[in-house]
Amino acid sequence: MKIAVGQFAVAPHWRENALTCVEMMTKAAEQGADLLVLPEALLAREDNDPDLSVKSAQPPEGDYMRMLREESLKNALTTLLTIHVPTTGGRAANTLLALRGGEIIAQYQKLHLYDAFSVQESRLVDAGESIPPLIEVAGMKVGLMTCYDLRFPELALSLALAGAEVLALPAAWVRGPHKEHHWATLLAARALDTTCYVAAAGECGNKNIGHSRVVDPLGVTLAGAAQSPDLIFADISSQRVAQVREKLPVLKNRRFAAPRLL
Repeated sequence: MKIAVGQFAVAPHWRENALTCVEMMTKAAEQGADLLVLPEALLAREDNDPDLSVKSAQPPEGDYMRMLREESLKNALTTLLTIHVPTTGGRAANTLLALRGGEIIAQYQKLHLYDAFSVQESRLVDAGESIPPLIEVAGMKVGLMTCYDLRFPELALSLALAGAEVLALPAAWVRGPHKEHHWATLLAARALDTTCYVAAAGECGNKNIGHSRVVDPLGVTLAGAAQSPDLIFADISSQRVAQVREKLPVLKNRRFAAPRLL
């Protein structure tokens, strides 16, 4: 499988961001990618208005996703991203959408809300209640996660035990002391915990770090971006996952029961 990971700085207007996503989808497809992972909360962002993503919430059948679905009809690319979807009373759900062939083939409402480092995502966002699904892309099983989920190894492990070979993570990793180190360490740790590839897309605006990566099942970075808009690529394979799991059978060697999430 050829995987693409894109990052950009989300603008205050949803249409501009939709056009950026469409452009990245076009470029990824032209380069022969099977899967494109884009960042988290791509409707709108404004440094002086932390609530803009929720205020701009749209349903999956709204104009934002309509533009992306139209582009998706042109090729076999699977695209992952998150947007805020309205719930009730000015609240929203941070929702990961998997798009292929002009259709939304899977959805996941973020389980772990970012109530940390003086941020309270739960103030306006409703947490999900279900473990994310696996999807199949180019013969490989892909588990879905979102941003702060990365800090909870039980979720990654549950996906690996369900058959995931790749963990895909849209994110908007907030800047702060040592946060780039946290990001890199956790991506490698989740790869090693699960012997899965990890493909993580980070928003790269003024408040978020960027640093998108593709990490292999032994924690080695195959492709990485810095702080500027970028589109990176890596070739991954089920054979590599199988080879690593033969050498490092952590999933088989576990002495504890599988985590029971919700």
